[in-house]
Amino acid sequence: MGEQLIKGRLFVKIGFIFTNYNNTQYTEGAILSILEADANDAPVIVVDNASEPEYVKALKVLESAHCNLKVIYNKENMGYFRGLNIGIKYAKESFNKVVYWVVGNNDLVFPENICSSILGCQKILDKYPVVSPSIVTIDGVPQNPHVISKISKFREFIYDLYHLNYYLAGIIKKTASITHRFTDRSDELQHDIAQEIYQGYGACYILTPVFFQNFKELWSPTFLMYEEYFLSKQLEEKGFKTYYEPSIKIQHHWHAATNQLPSRFRWELCREAHRKYRKYVKVWR
Repeated sequence: MGEQLIKGRLFVKIGFIFTNYNNTQYTEGAILSILEADANDAPVIVVDNASEPEYVKALKVLESAHCNLKVIYNKENMGYFRGLNIGIKYAKESFNKVVYWVVGNNDLVFPENICSSILGCQKILDKYPVVSPSIVTIDGVPQNPHVISKISKFREFIYDLYHLNYYLAGIIKKTASITHRFTDRSDELQHDIAQEIYQGYGACYILTPVFFQNFKELWSPTFLMYEEYFLSKQLEEKGFKTYYEPSIKIQHHWHAATNQLPSRFRWELCREAHRKYRKYVKVWR
């Protein structure tokens, strides 16, 4: 389903781009799920963000074993969207016949019908630059649609408190884990409804020709965190929205990359991203 014959040549319509950071085992799992699906001929580009030698070695073994896999070895950690942009640049130069690019984390598991489910949404792919799929954690928790319309002022206030102080952030996180049944946003409850949304969960997106007609790459003002917002703003400035399509289903191991970072360092990265976010989202004026 993920291929068609044109003038005697194999034309692959869908490709995959992931980042990898000290967790090559997840990259291997993603690749194996692609090989077992109707995407088994699709090109896969992995951008390694300066992983430790053992993970780089494992990537080289994978690369030698799979002819459709290309690994780009960064000398420094470029972060998430910036890493994906390196892969996107290579993809557009090397695979100009590929029409749709699935981009995201490497801790994803794809179903057997991933290509046919994407290609079955032709009208959506022709209209929207970014399609956000159904993303469900391995233990069955829906993560999309991430934000349907907006974030409440109360939640924005909590975000500000969270990023004021590391220890206060710990208290807020602990409180949220206890009260999540009452305080979680309800957007994900609409996981069966196809619709335009404000933000799709950042673990995976499908970039269409409409995206590449309007943008060269993903806007990446932060090293990590808040990618969902910055993508939504990038699209909004040209009059676009993300479309959530629940018929395209993907599983997600969740936090496989960020869990490799020390918790305080994660919070500091998030605080820096929040400060940049606040330059654009003015809640209190």
